[in-house]
Amino acid sequence: MPQRRSHVAPSAAQSELAAALAALRTDLDAPVEFSAAALAEAEAASPAAPALDLREIPFATLDPAGSRDLDQAFRLARDGSGYTVRYAIADVPSFVAPGGAVDAEARERGQTIYAADGSIPLHPPVLSTDRASLLPDVDRPALVWTFRLDADGVALEHRLERALIRSRAKLDYVSTQRALDAGEETPAALLPEIGALRLAQESARGGASLNLPDEEVVRAADGSYAIERRSPLPVEDANAQLSLMTGMAAAELMIGAGVGVLRTMPQPDERAFETFRRQTEALGRPWTQGRYGDYLRGLDRADPMTLPVLQAAAGLFRGAGYETFDGAVPADPVQAAIGAPYAHVTAPLRRLVDRWGLAICLAVSRGEEPPAWARDSLSGLPALMQASGQRASRLDAATINAVEAALLTPLVGSRIEATVIAVRGEKATVQLAEPVVTGTAPAPPDVRPGDRLTLLVVRADIARGEIEFAL
Repeated sequence: MPQRRSHVAPSAAQSELAAALAALRTDLDAPVEFSAAALAEAEAASPAAPALDLREIPFATLDPAGSRDLDQAFRLARDGSGYTVRYAIADVPSFVAPGGAVDAEARERGQTIYAADGSIPLHPPVLSTDRASLLPDVDRPALVWTFRLDADGVALEHRLERALIRSRAKLDYVSTQRALDAGEETPAALLPEIGALRLAQESARGGASLNLPDEEVVRAADGSYAIERRSPLPVEDANAQLSLMTGMAAAELMIGAGVGVLRTMPQPDERAFETFRRQTEALGRPWTQGRYGDYLRGLDRADPMTLPVLQAAAGLFRGAGYETFDGAVPADPVQAAIGAPYAHVTAPLRRLVDRWGLAICLAVSRGEEPPAWARDSLSGLPALMQASGQRASRLDAATINAVEAALLTPLVGSRIEATVIAVRGEKATVQLAEPVVTGTAPAPPDVRPGDRLTLLVVRADIARGEIEFAL
């Protein structure tokens, strides 16, 4: 899949960039360091060993290379004409005492924030990257979902149990994709097959995936920073289907019990669909028939016009949020992009709300009442998650802006080629190929997405994260 990386060369700009990134972390309106009480509580946390022992099952994890906060592990096996999927989730509820110091700090943070110069974790590192993480070759408590799928990938039944597991392999996306392409043996061998079946189920539900290219600031071994943009690998899309299947099962459990927290998104209205149709026509890739999810899945990722189409499609994926309930189920519980009710329960090390969903689902699966701490604090979750999401988005945007300015600093006064990916009034969103930078430039008359422009780099302000182009 296409991947591009542009580095900030070691220079005075590098020092200025490091200072700007440090300032972003300092200015973040959230705690960065953990209190002594939270650190001590995390170190002393000692969950009871689960009664169920599944250590004989060879689970494996699949994450970006270098990750240590491992939330999920899987085991895939054929079962007659269908499949058995076991999906183990880090048992964070067993490590975090309700009302304790770790719980209080996690509620302030809401989620792990990934900054260019290091992450700001949701939980103390002794938990998030060590004792609660599903690292290989160590015993770990986990909440294990077991699914039985038929030959078409339909989930016929599922159950949730607390168990002791032992992961056997720590896989990463790039090497796993390489192994799959080469036909080599890997614990993920069935993942493309099951993922394709689940994608077909997504299509049947009317679901859709946007799959915009990832944009991430990375730090090289020499201390320099770079922006990396790449499209997800096929194995990543397949792996995501396991998480989506689990989230739908969790939503089903909570809706059945009449208590829980869902991740919802409204269906786009006709105005949004009509706007998107006009945009695809203008881009020369018209959406003329069928569901928009099938249209997006059928786009050629090698086509240079696919990125502008995906940028336009982002207008259909708006309004996502969390909705809690205790008694009456929400009138519209569906997450439109998934095409079914859905809940976040697969990333409890990195996302606060998952701990509530897992605790409630485990109780429901046992025929018990949800824990009082989860029920009593449900209503406050959406505001906590909204605040943390906004904080993370601001930091991501400011970080990328600063690095883009640093990349362009040596080019101030130079001409550079860019591709138009969107036009709004007198402004055009443009994509530079080298360095990899997205910016805003004046839009010439009659310019259209896909057109090439020659731009003058007028200004690059690293501290402010601002760049300016002229025609």
